[in-house]
Amino acid sequence: MTLIPQASAAALLLVLTLCLQCAGVAALVEWLRDVTAKGGQRFGPFRAAVLVVKSTIAIVVLHGLVILLWASFYRLQCFPSWELAFYFSSSSYATVGYGDVTLPSQWRLLGPLESMAGVLMCGVSVCLLFSTITRLMDRDPRHSQQADYANDSLDLKGNRHADERSYA
Repeated sequence: MTLIPQASAAALLLVLTLCLQCAGVAALVEWLRDVTAKGGQRFGPFRAAVLVVKSTIAIVVLHGLVILLWASFYRLQCFPSWELAFYFSSSSYATVGYGDVTLPSQWRLLGPLESMAGVLMCGVSVCLLFSTITRLMDRDPRHSQQADYANDSLDLKGNRHADERSYA
C-alpha cells in the first residue's frame, strides 16, 4: 500500500510549504510596511520601481526555497542527484511539467500536488505585488486625485457624488 506514505509525505510537504511561504510573506509585508512608513508620503517613480524590483526578487527567492524543500524530499526518496531533484521540483512547481523526468510510481502523486501548491503560492505572491503597487500608487498625489475622481458615482441626473467608502 503506497497511498499512506504518499499521503503522509504530501501532508508534511504541504504544511512545511505553507509555513515557509507564510513566514516569508509575513516578513516581506513587515519590511514593506517599514520601508513605506519611513519613506513619508512621497515615493518617486524610481524609488517605487526599486521597491517593486526588490519585492519581486524576495518573492522569487522565497519560491526558490519552497522548490528546494520539495527537491530535498525528491533527492532523498526519488532521484540519484540534486540536479534531477531540483529540475523536477522546479518544473512541477511552475506547472511546466515537461515529462522528461518522472517520479517513481510510489511517489507519482506528489508531482501534481506540488503543482497545485505552486499555483496557490504564486497567487499569494501576485496578490502581494499587486497590493504593494496599489499602495504606492495611492500614495502618489497625481494618481490619488485621478482615483478619487474615478471612484465618484453619478446619480440619475448626472451629478457627481464622492464614493463614501473608507479605505483605511
